[in-house]
Amino acid sequence: MNAPEKPKLKIRLPAGGRRLEEYRLRGPRDFAMLGKPKFDRVALAAAHVVGDPYSAHDPWLEAAVDWDATLAYRSYLWSLGLGVAEAMDTAQRGMGMDWSASLELIRRSIDASRDVEGAVLFSGAGTDQLAPAAGVKPADVLAAYEAQCGAIEALGGRIVLMASRALAACARSADDYREVYARLLSQVREPVVIHWLGEMFDPALAGYWGSRDPADAMETALAVVSDNAAKVDGIKISLLDKDKEVAMRRRLPAGVRMYTGDDLNYPELIEGDAEGHSDALLGILDAIAPAASAALAWLAAGDREGFRSLLGPTLPLSRHVFSAPTRFYKTGLVFLAWLNGHQDHFVMVGGQQSARSIAHLAETFRLADAAGLLRDPELAVARMKRLLAVHGLDAR
Repeated sequence: MNAPEKPKLKIRLPAGGRRLEEYRLRGPRDFAMLGKPKFDRVALAAAHVVGDPYSAHDPWLEAAVDWDATLAYRSYLWSLGLGVAEAMDTAQRGMGMDWSASLELIRRSIDASRDVEGAVLFSGAGTDQLAPAAGVKPADVLAAYEAQCGAIEALGGRIVLMASRALAACARSADDYREVYARLLSQVREPVVIHWLGEMFDPALAGYWGSRDPADAMETALAVVSDNAAKVDGIKISLLDKDKEVAMRRRLPAGVRMYTGDDLNYPELIEGDAEGHSDALLGILDAIAPAASAALAWLAAGDREGFRSLLGPTLPLSRHVFSAPTRFYKTGLVFLAWLNGHQDHFVMVGGQQSARSIAHLAETFRLADAAGLLRDPELAVARMKRLLAVHGLDAR
């Protein structure tokens, strides 16, 4: 006789109208692969940092990082065959993590990567050590970029050139962008990834590349890449507009990758079409790593249906986590890492665990379960109940 089916776990979750509604979990999917997965796409997960709940620092004023848990998560991502994009906005760069703390994060991650065969790691270089001031000029921005690039290269790291709030504030034309990037790229040792982060992720970056018209901005970005192609590994665009990404991808010089940063449409962009595909540098990979790893392995094996069947169900979760205000997506990523037992608490640098409502997090819980991403449902339910109790809600 077959063993009786185990009753499904259930929990009462906020459901609108100031009420709780019973939710029955579906359970985890099996994403296990035989051996280390092999991909034919570059996939970089922009990894989050783990806050230190024991720190006495005021979280709005000073970053306190649990280094052991933070580095353990990077090892977890590498074990699944994914690369890591370090010290990006996912790690609350410029949103709790200053340059000093970010450089320490980069140093520790580079050291950790040396112990992992085949580990891929790129690290963010920006200008966030440059204090906002009315007199800042493009030359000051260049100097700030040079200092961060030099520090990362001195540690043996590869670079993601992050978008600069200071450059967005002081540039007077597209020519300022072209000059700063050209001078900077002429100095780097190895090809870099250029990051075009849209204003939905950071309002201070509105009008990047010298224009609020996306078409004009793209022309400038393409000119920067084309003029310096030998020093550009790829460009990551985070505009959440798949048509703009595909249009730009088709115009990139040979050998320059398009890294999708579109957390709303990534499956079809990674899969690609007859004219090409996007590689990936995504925040959502931090949360969906097992599904992404297995899906990318299926894609490399030529099984596009298998790829879609694994990655497709993660899309509703990602669209919810990255819903407006998009910059608060980091709260959802850390919440999911906590539910899945990767860290012992739901405490964030900058106190940003408070950036999303309990109703938003309850829907994140449902969608993660629907995608099969709650790897230990009993643990996830227990932790969700504790969070609901903190908010005065009885989930029994």
